[in-house]
Amino acid sequence: MGFRMGIVGLPNVGKSTLFNALTKTAAAQAANFPFCTIEPNVGEVNVPDKRLDTLAEIAGSKQIIPARMTFVDIAGLVKGASQGEGLGNQFLANIRETDAIAHVLRCFEDGDITHVDGRVDPVADAEVIETELMLSDLESIEKRRANLVRKLKGNDKEAQQQDRLLAAAQAALEDGKPARTVEVDGEDLKAWKGLQLLTTKPVLYVCNVNEEDAAKGNDFSAAVQKMAAEQGAGTVLISARIEEEISQLDAEEAEMFLGEMGLEEAGLDRLIRAGYELLHLETYFTVGPKEARAWTIKQGTMAPQAAGVIHGDFEKGFIRAETIAYDDYVACNGEGGAKEAGKMRAEGKAYQVKDGDVLHFLFNT
Repeated sequence: MGFRMGIVGLPNVGKSTLFNALTKTAAAQAANFPFCTIEPNVGEVNVPDKRLDTLAEIAGSKQIIPARMTFVDIAGLVKGASQGEGLGNQFLANIRETDAIAHVLRCFEDGDITHVDGRVDPVADAEVIETELMLSDLESIEKRRANLVRKLKGNDKEAQQQDRLLAAAQAALEDGKPARTVEVDGEDLKAWKGLQLLTTKPVLYVCNVNEEDAAKGNDFSAAVQKMAAEQGAGTVLISARIEEEISQLDAEEAEMFLGEMGLEEAGLDRLIRAGYELLHLETYFTVGPKEARAWTIKQGTMAPQAAGVIHGDFEKGFIRAETIAYDDYVACNGEGGAKEAGKMRAEGKAYQVKDGDVLHFLFNT
């Protein structure tokens, strides 16, 4: 299980340039005019994790298979998109298929790059996009509640739950708040997620700055960070231009270039890490002579469900998970040393998998 992050923003904020750089492709046509992205471009990237390389070296693994993350570059929204302006609702529909939304905000001045509203104001840009998503949700909710009337008259329990949740979302939206601000009980979570409202998606604000502001940001990004803090959302500082340059370099050259720019890591690494935190994801590993592999799960996942990420049969027939913490695996120089040191544990169905666990599942076929 990886995750899908939709990259959204107004036209000409650097979305497609960022997408191209992050996925190291030229699949999205980056051009200085609105709507140069007409179909959503999809790109997969490896999730960088140095722990996987360390484990593979210790185990002598022939193959390294990192976790994967999918970026979806969604065409630039404009004011009125929920009413069909610009390229309209087809792009709003593309957002529904993502796990999280990365709002790319223009935090740089450049007279050569046209802003759709003729000014640079990232906070206002964020509000335009959020408003369009909220209006789209309101329209969807009103239609869906109208379609539930007949089932409600028949006391359909599922329809009653759905209508109650839609009403709660509608109340929040009419109050000018996104649906993600609604507090949902555990018993309603599955049905709530099934509503697929755009404004329930977790949001990460990506501040696209000039090269010289990549390390510390600027007044524009500071304003975005203030807004995000008030919302309880995350922010990531990225220079799409720098990412574009890095994408053309090999690993050694990229590291040297980042050092010259005063950066410790590429924006991709920061973006993925922020995405993991946003969606409460973590990683466990399976390691052997054939391959070392990273698997993505939700925080709090129990051992059988973690096994099910590999194959459904692993979850159905789960017996136990032979478990070694990452630090113990490294300190004991592998599985054999961990066993001898008593650091391998047999964990059952009630075990909550921890980030970095090295697991071997036993199951009935």
